[in-house]
Amino acid sequence: MNFDAYARTGVDLVNARLDDLDDLRALFPDDNAWMRDEVAERDLATFRRAQKRLRDVFEYGTSGRDAQAVTELNALLEAFPVQPRISGHDSSDWHMHVTSRGASVSAEYLAGAAWGLSVWLCEYGSARFGVCADDRCGNVYLDTSSNCCRRFCSERCATRSHVAAHRARKRAAIGEQAGVSSKESLSTTV
Repeated sequence: MNFDAYARTGVDLVNARLDDLDDLRALFPDDNAWMRDEVAERDLATFRRAQKRLRDVFEYGTSGRDAQAVTELNALLEAFPVQPRISGHDSSDWHMHVTSRGASVSAEYLAGAAWGLSVWLCEYGSARFGVCADDRCGNVYLDTSSNCCRRFCSERCATRSHVAAHRARKRAAIGEQAGVSSKESLSTTV
């Protein structure tokens, strides 16, 4: 089983818009088209609640509150238990599902997300759970950098944030220079 892929489903859920059923359907990639086809209106509220709880896990991890991240993940594992089973249509198509036959889309997706993030936490620690440092973003990510130094969810956010900081420093320097020029002219007239 690819636990990183399951962990990334948790990231995808936290970062998703869930205003309506179409938004929820957009969460499922083509290789999970069956989920997209079977998801129902009743699943939307379950996904929204789980989305908030998973965001809490990332915020706990980012702020060094490992025990709270573990407690929340354990609660999610209880709410969406993993019951692995082999599925497929023929011998060339065998694959694993994380819930029992007949489970709802929300049970299948959320069991995988909770399981993947739990394995990730045990493997790498909750410090590898990140919330984008760009105040305008707020997306979460899994820090795969070699030295646990990632601060942004994407290159786009990093660039946008660095450009904004550069422009702010430039404005401050210009303002400071203008203030010094004003003081100099006042002192020469006195």
